[in-house]
Amino acid sequence: MREDYTGEYDPGISFESFSRDTLIELLKAYAKLYAAADGFWYLAVKEKFDNEAALDCDIKVWERGVKYELDRLTKPLKIQGDDVVALMKVFQISPWFQLMDYEVEFKSKDDAVFTVTSCPTLASLEKEGTGREENICNLVEPMVFRKYADYFNPTIEVIPLKVPPRENKRGICCQWEFRLK
Repeated sequence: MREDYTGEYDPGISFESFSRDTLIELLKAYAKLYAAADGFWYLAVKEKFDNEAALDCDIKVWERGVKYELDRLTKPLKIQGDDVVALMKVFQISPWFQLMDYEVEFKSKDDAVFTVTSCPTLASLEKEGTGREENICNLVEPMVFRKYADYFNPTIEVIPLKVPPRENKRGICCQWEFRLK
């Protein structure tokens, strides 16, 4: 098993050639690439047109992208069900959520509180200082969470408990309740 890809070109190299630790690091890098691509295209549209156009495109991309992502994550891992537990399982393995620090508190299999304590997107938006987190976290994020929930069960409620802007940049980034009606 390889720890890296130093040395000569290997025409037979594949993912199976690398150690578990190297593959984990590669997965983390892919998650960052996924998030960076999202940010880069958003900023490109914003620069070429304006933030309203970028926000509109962002919503349209996520409306299409969530099902595409979930189809590719649930099938190989056989994540099934129509409850909040199935939804939280997807959060655990989604590239997007790999970049965040969060906790899930289950009240039951049909009710969970999802608390994000570190979010690179929010950190970037707060650093930018233009207030874009207001739209991203209060318009886009609820729609994205709604799409994730709908994939499993359209009767799962998506309830924002705490969303940006936030006063203390060291506190909770956001907090959501997902509850089956």
